[in-house]
Amino acid sequence: MSRMITDMTGRQFLLPEVPKRIVSLVPSQTELLYDLGLDEEVVGITKFCVHPEPWFRSKRRVGGTKTVHRHIIDELQPDLIIANKEENTKEQIEELASVYPVWISDIKTVAHALQMIELVGIITGREVAATELVHEIAGGFAGLPTASQQRRVAYYIWKDPWMCAGGDTFISDVITKMGWQNVCEHLPRYPEVNLQDLHALQPDLVLLSSEPYPFKDKHIAEITAAVPGAEVKLVDGEMFSWYGSRMRHAITYLRELATSQH
Repeated sequence: MSRMITDMTGRQFLLPEVPKRIVSLVPSQTELLYDLGLDEEVVGITKFCVHPEPWFRSKRRVGGTKTVHRHIIDELQPDLIIANKEENTKEQIEELASVYPVWISDIKTVAHALQMIELVGIITGREVAATELVHEIAGGFAGLPTASQQRRVAYYIWKDPWMCAGGDTFISDVITKMGWQNVCEHLPRYPEVNLQDLHALQPDLVLLSSEPYPFKDKHIAEITAAVPGAEVKLVDGEMFSWYGSRMRHAITYLRELATSQH
């Protein structure tokens, strides 16, 4: 028996009442499926789906988030593919959606992430577990203390070219929830912000993410030379950008970061 489903991009399609063969193309949503108790149902993940580790070692890998191998998908014959508007490529998702039920998330805020968790619970038959998780995460974010001081923050995700998180991103909303201000909030998505531009923005805190670009200690010196008055920190990118069940682990991390003294 099938039902009509609407995903977060407004697409409608038929989906089995309870999917039995699920492929996830998004690392943070893969971890969510695990935490919703869908071990037997998930048959395929990407090579970037590193959590949980047992799945990373044992589940069939279908390629990367932007390089999905169609022949492996065809071998797995999923009755549900879970994707994301930003992390997966439009062309590949459209191709897959012509054959398989594909549910696409679109996440720009913490509220969107909570909605996604609820919806994934509904489409996979795990409504109760999803609702409990949403309540836990929502309560944790609501309880984040106001930062010890209002800080002007730049959050870098890439180098060569230097790229920051703009204002209409999940990362930026997390920064705001911490009581800080994203100095790139006036820019869309992930703009190029070279070090000269960064100097003009005058942040007092620059965060260098561990992913997707693996920033290291050596990059701190480059930023410090461009903005001598700013504090520069390496941060765990999963805590700022994974919008699934990892958000519950992020709460303590973000609280400690927001209240730390520089």
